[in-house]
Amino acid sequence: MLRSLLIPFWLGRVLTQEKSFERNPVIGNRWLNEHGLHAARVRAANRLTRARRNRLAKRLRPEDREGLDRDGFIIKRDFLPPHVFADLVVQVRGLRAAAREMVEGDTITRRIALEPRVLDQLPAVRQLLLMPDYRNLIRYAGSSAAAPMVYLQTILSRSIEGPRDPQSAIHADTFHPTVKAWLYLNDTASEAAPLIYVPGSHRLTPQRLEWERRMSLSAPNSPDADTRQGSFRIDPDDLNALGLPQPRTLNEPANTLIVADTFGFHARGRSSQPTTRVEIWAYGRRNPFLPWLGLDPWSIDALGLRKPIIHWRLLDLIERAGLGRHRWRPSGEVSAFDPPAAQRTDALPATASPTRLREAS
Repeated sequence: MLRSLLIPFWLGRVLTQEKSFERNPVIGNRWLNEHGLHAARVRAANRLTRARRNRLAKRLRPEDREGLDRDGFIIKRDFLPPHVFADLVVQVRGLRAAAREMVEGDTITRRIALEPRVLDQLPAVRQLLLMPDYRNLIRYAGSSAAAPMVYLQTILSRSIEGPRDPQSAIHADTFHPTVKAWLYLNDTASEAAPLIYVPGSHRLTPQRLEWERRMSLSAPNSPDADTRQGSFRIDPDDLNALGLPQPRTLNEPANTLIVADTFGFHARGRSSQPTTRVEIWAYGRRNPFLPWLGLDPWSIDALGLRKPIIHWRLLDLIERAGLGRHRWRPSGEVSAFDPPAAQRTDALPATASPTRLREAS
């Protein structure tokens, strides 16, 4: 009875960024997807993306726009002037701030939210966030003038005992174009989990649309939890059938900015040993069915810079209410360059992961 009463709510979610085939009985309905529901959402979202990007195009250098349109990502080496980047790294290394950590397989992801109190200690990072080139690349790739969430992020690959990191499977984040951006603060050699991307896979071709339709039929019962949640995985052997090349590994040095449309197929590279990657990481995902660029209350700095903290506190509130346990656990005041919690003498005992840590090699 309750499920039936909630149908109007689930129907309304069809016109948002909702992507879960498991949670939403309308989005996951096989009959509706056989008759084109998922395909229609994908087509409409991509059509509106093109319209919004056309309005943002004049803010980019032609060569940057052409690169993003062609490949789905852009690489900007030596993005910051050397002296600014050097100051930025020194400031980040000297920072200790409240962080959260999440375990995925054998990998820990740590994030420090770049809220106003943190940015007061990182003037070079604040300078980066205000740079027109930085903001406009993210806006164009995300097809929105809405403010992204930005963090200091640390990827601690193969740092614990566990299954393979699920982010190392080639996947699309969701059914519509979204943006992620990485400014590397340390060199990402081939063993340090570099970004992998399938060039051109962000374009909605007839082959990709048919693949999306087929995936929508099996997604609700997929053995893969991320696929059930709408982040479809693809086998590298299946890329050729979609007219796509094999993935490209983006081994890039420090002070490289990568901006990518994560509707394109991508993954986190596998590490051969425990490694640490530190970056300034931006993430933007907005309702893809909005025709306008702005009108985003989070674009006000006083509010938008606090969005990650508000997001975490909301997850805490949901957990305290007994409605579920979230994955982002407090890890105390740390540096982005610190090792995993169980290898630190200052770690908070209550936040230690139940998963056994690997020994550092």
